[in-house]
Amino acid sequence: MPNKPVMITSGYLPLNHRQKKGFVFRVAIPNLAWTTCLLPLSSFVFCVVWSLLYNFEDSTFTHCKVPNFLPSISAAIGNYKTQRLVWGAAIAMHAIPRFLFTTIYRRYYRDVLSTRAQRWATVAIALNIIENIALIGLTFIPSAYNYAIHEKCFMTFMITSELYMVLTCVILTRYRKQPADNVESRSLRLKYQLLAINMVSFALAGYFFIRHNLYCEPGVYSLFALCEYVVVLTNMAFHMTASWDFHGRVVVVDQYGIDLS
Repeated sequence: MPNKPVMITSGYLPLNHRQKKGFVFRVAIPNLAWTTCLLPLSSFVFCVVWSLLYNFEDSTFTHCKVPNFLPSISAAIGNYKTQRLVWGAAIAMHAIPRFLFTTIYRRYYRDVLSTRAQRWATVAIALNIIENIALIGLTFIPSAYNYAIHEKCFMTFMITSELYMVLTCVILTRYRKQPADNVESRSLRLKYQLLAINMVSFALAGYFFIRHNLYCEPGVYSLFALCEYVVVLTNMAFHMTASWDFHGRVVVVDQYGIDLS
């Protein structure tokens, strides 16, 4: 009996469509998303805790010389050798999967979004790539070594990450050409919640930073640091929602390129 032809109705190719020869890397996308996000998350927690345990006085010191109880992110991950090594290793290891996810989302957007939304989808992908590059830059160029470049990388990271989250929520709400399933709908709701918390925390961080510099009140710089933590953690969680966007799907990398199933 002759084999039936393979019918492909979307951008996702079935696994048996490929010749199983040569190098093949296959992994469930939810597992990849969790692993990718856990790398910076675990290293971030380590750096903050380690700074509190072993560099408390120095890491919480500011020009105001008032008591504080939390270090800023830049102090926790960039001012000390141990923390720099741990954070740098995590960012380096998570960078390639992050770039892989831009390709995965590009194909996802082609599949679920209308034609008129593809330009916005391309902008979202570009913002995600720039965000990742800026994160690598501010990680490996600490402010202590080159403040000007570090500051530019930090500002680029913050601007692109905020724009990426906003644009992602908008295009997945307004331009779907097919209805989202229950899991994807929950993922989108979570994206909106994380975006709201992120933006409020970002605004509060700016307020506490300005207030600290104007009035030098005890603990205010630590409130700024706490808001920074929330901004970073919600950004990580936003990217982690890929585990629900691609629930039940597998990414395959081989000599032919990258495909999803």
